[in-house]
Amino acid sequence: MSADRRQFLIGAVATAAGGMALGFLPESAAAADGAAPELTPWLIIEPDDTVILRLPAPEFGNGAMTQQAAAIVEELACDWSKVRPEFASATRDYTAFSVYSVVPQAAAFFGGRSTFLMRVMGLQKVGATARQRLVTAAAAEWGVPVVEVTAANSVLTHAPSGRTLRYGEVAAKAAALGPVAVPAIKPPSAWTQLGKTAPGKLNNPQIVDGSLTYGMDVRVPGMVYAALLQSPVHGGRLKRYDAAKVKAMPGVLAVVTVDPDEARGVAMMSNAPYGYALTAPRAAVAVIAEHFWQAKTAMEALPVEWEDGHGARWASTQQLYDAAVAALDHDQDARVERAAGDVADIHKAAKVVEQTYLTPWCDQAPLEPLNGTALVTADKVEVWHPAQNSQQAFWVASDESGMPPERVVFHQTYVGGAFGRRLESDDVRMVVAIAKRFPGRPVHVIWTREEMMRQGKYRPMVAAKLTAALDEKTGLPSAVVARQAARGHYPRFADTAYFMGPIPNVRVDARELANVHVTPGPYRGPGYNSYGFIQETFIDECAHAAGADPLDYRLRLLATWPNAGWAKALKEAATQAGWGKKLPKGVGQGLAICGWGLNGTAKAGTCVAVVATVEVTPKGALTVRQLDAAFDCGRVMNHDAVANLMEGGLIFGLNMALNEEMTVKDGRMVEGNFDTYPVLRMAQAPKINVHFGGLSGADRYAEMGEPPVAPVGPAVGNAIFRATGKRLRRTPFLKQDLSWA
Repeated sequence: MSADRRQFLIGAVATAAGGMALGFLPESAAAADGAAPELTPWLIIEPDDTVILRLPAPEFGNGAMTQQAAAIVEELACDWSKVRPEFASATRDYTAFSVYSVVPQAAAFFGGRSTFLMRVMGLQKVGATARQRLVTAAAAEWGVPVVEVTAANSVLTHAPSGRTLRYGEVAAKAAALGPVAVPAIKPPSAWTQLGKTAPGKLNNPQIVDGSLTYGMDVRVPGMVYAALLQSPVHGGRLKRYDAAKVKAMPGVLAVVTVDPDEARGVAMMSNAPYGYALTAPRAAVAVIAEHFWQAKTAMEALPVEWEDGHGARWASTQQLYDAAVAALDHDQDARVERAAGDVADIHKAAKVVEQTYLTPWCDQAPLEPLNGTALVTADKVEVWHPAQNSQQAFWVASDESGMPPERVVFHQTYVGGAFGRRLESDDVRMVVAIAKRFPGRPVHVIWTREEMMRQGKYRPMVAAKLTAALDEKTGLPSAVVARQAARGHYPRFADTAYFMGPIPNVRVDARELANVHVTPGPYRGPGYNSYGFIQETFIDECAHAAGADPLDYRLRLLATWPNAGWAKALKEAATQAGWGKKLPKGVGQGLAICGWGLNGTAKAGTCVAVVATVEVTPKGALTVRQLDAAFDCGRVMNHDAVANLMEGGLIFGLNMALNEEMTVKDGRMVEGNFDTYPVLRMAQAPKINVHFGGLSGADRYAEMGEPPVAPVGPAVGNAIFRATGKRLRRTPFLKQDLSWA
């Protein structure tokens, strides 16, 4: 690290202040190659008023870049049509003392979420400081007091004289100013952009015309390609291969191997629920060639033999499921997550409901397969990558290459879907591990769809057994025991189970399936997506056993829940869907409500209530006719963006419930492409109604990308029960017999 005393002090002050210095003191206002100088490291204003914003959240379809830009524009008061987003540099964030990490939680800030108030306020300060520079420069130009100059829509105005200047006309002078005082930012009550407008994604035009650069689009001079093959059994090792058999094939340049034992294994996200480094690569062999087809063809011809390891003992998926269910009855390794009262006599109650549930492994299945490009030389490493967390990816590239971080240049690209698969940077490590074995030329490493799907980090398989003793008078649970078994189950079931709040006697425990080799990982709404299905199916079973209406039953459970937004959202969804109306035979409605981001508290996060209307023919053909959803995230900043995330999350969760299951044969993952791992087609999508009447107006702007995925599955399953009398206690539904007489 090289820094003079002043730079060091600036960085120290920024760190002590929780990272809120925000680059108010630019490293340099000098223009490079005739370009416009930067007002701060966060933004440049061109002479034509174009505002280039450098934003730290990767964009993978969720609109995070647009939302961050809106927070800056709220205070910058520029013309929205002139805004152009760019990715902030993780490299510069390091060399300039965390200039873009306005929130101390670096991994969160460089991730996708964009509406946490601390983050929004930090971005507002970026805009306010830049605006203050422009106002100060205009006041100096006119020789008037700063307080007499106002800014709006990229125009600076001196009302007493009627004079105006465009932002672009004073941007260079504003950039040359010394430090300026940070003005106070607007409170939410004074916002004019956030919550008041609904701008589309800033990159929509480029998505339509195909001009955005995704990882697969990277082209740099001298680039070569690598096709990848990893151990077909997770945790297996490379035994032998014969490179001589393919080295003479057209275009082949090299055959290289990656040994997991050689990886350094750093993991910024050290709160992993598993006992291994999140970023570690798998044993692999790669063929490097001038073109990808040449590399892939040679890889298919390469003689390779693997040492499968202990994972090969699992002959079938059912064997793994049976082991998980059997583990539920063993307490010696259980970790108690929540305990209250006494549950010892739960089975002695007059009415007991006890059922076992299971959710399978699911692949994130993003449209863009894993890929990345790296150039490793003697003095630097340069990476172009569609990362889900560019800051972690930067550090992993440094770690794997052995380069000090100041010699790492990381270029974030747009991402063609993520859903958690790109979060842990094991793909970045693999790319750099291959590139460093072929130094001097950029290497674009590409996973085929089959390689990516079979080498996944899946939504964990979860088995659970729930037991409830029902009160003889109310029918509500007086005691509940929840047992769960999984590898990599997070967040805790105890933090998502709202229905346990009023229950005096509770025990929730968990078992880690350490001997299961299939690798788990983040997946849209991790943990929550399984727990939602389990808890809401179980609650429906309790309601049925008590002879109660499922809506009324949940409302009674929520009667003492501290967050009134839940009941409001549930009532809104039910009312809009026409809950309770008479339906023809084979048609049913079911409902569910789940909350994401509670973190153990009731008045946090987002709850989503869903009512599903389905039709099932006597032969078992299922049609999901309609989904009605209401939610409470407190308040919304962009109505259309929230509706978009709700609709996308509901479709994601619906496909998860209907279709998705990764299976195992002799330790190997079976499914490898969309022919065997189906996703919903447009013609199969139900009518979706997103209702905003459940909003409580509470002072929070909780996230919307993950909450919808959990309640849709149990709502559909509960609707199937009401239509057919068949209760579904595992997913996916379409692999089960839904026929009825």
